[in-house]
Amino acid sequence: MSTITSHLTYKYGADFATKPTRDGYGEALVELGHANPNVVVMDADLAKSTRTEWFWKEFPDRFFDAGIAEQNMLCMCAGLSGVGKIPFASTYGVFVAGRAWDQIRTTICYTDLNVKIGGAHGGISVGPDGATHQALEEIALMRVLPNMTVLSPADYPETKKAVHAAAAMEGPVYIRFGREAIPIITTDESPFEVGKGEVFRQGDDASIIATGPMVKPALDAAEELAAEDGLNVRVINIHTVKPIDADLIEQAAKETGAIVTAEEHQVMAGFGSAVAEVVVQRHPVPMRFIGIQDRFGESGEPDELAEVFGLLPRDIKRAVKETIAAKK
Repeated sequence: MSTITSHLTYKYGADFATKPTRDGYGEALVELGHANPNVVVMDADLAKSTRTEWFWKEFPDRFFDAGIAEQNMLCMCAGLSGVGKIPFASTYGVFVAGRAWDQIRTTICYTDLNVKIGGAHGGISVGPDGATHQALEEIALMRVLPNMTVLSPADYPETKKAVHAAAAMEGPVYIRFGREAIPIITTDESPFEVGKGEVFRQGDDASIIATGPMVKPALDAAEELAAEDGLNVRVINIHTVKPIDADLIEQAAKETGAIVTAEEHQVMAGFGSAVAEVVVQRHPVPMRFIGIQDRFGESGEPDELAEVFGLLPRDIKRAVKETIAAKK
């Protein structure tokens, strides 16, 4: 029997409903539009793909298409925030984090403006769009910026909560979401607090600390390790990459003595690095990092790419066994 906490819909081997996290982004924006007249949305000619067209249809006077001009879009959002609006800038993560990084850094973060950024098409699961559209570096680019909060939700319900949480707080926020439909593993009642991780599975042999769409493979890996090897592995969902839940990570290091991180992003300077920064300062233990290993993405089907890039449960299981062996 699974040891997942009760607020999850997760049950190993069960069929899961699936939904893209970008749908959660679009639906939450519409909900916010009805609740708060100060919420406005901007897009860079990708409204259909980012799902901001749903807000556009409901509130045409509060939607602005900046065209393929990401730098201008972020500056316009900065201006809107200055007159009391809560702007959401929306486009592909690779474009907004790459092309508009200077504007995010100097215009928005330096002056701590209340601008929210939706970064779509995170990770390799974009699939056939290939390396130019697969955002694999934006967590690193965003988390290094002072005043920036970085959210990486695990599924559709968590993405909706992330958008609402971003609107409710002051200051810059980056929200990462994807294109492909992924399993829904949380519920509307699942806790979501910025800066707080959640233990999704208890265990004391090792910890898998995952973010975004890698939470589900982490849970699968833990269940298979229990069934095949008798290992009891803790799984932690970290939806807030910055500020990261250092206390929860330290507790996992002390109580399990081995940590594997899992992310659909470059391991270099990414989520795994953020976890390692906590571990090395508070309680060093053996670690392994599942993610993109210093290479660009490729075109292909999402499941094929997950295999090529080593993001499957079997890859996580191998890493867990290595960390457990290293602590003995």
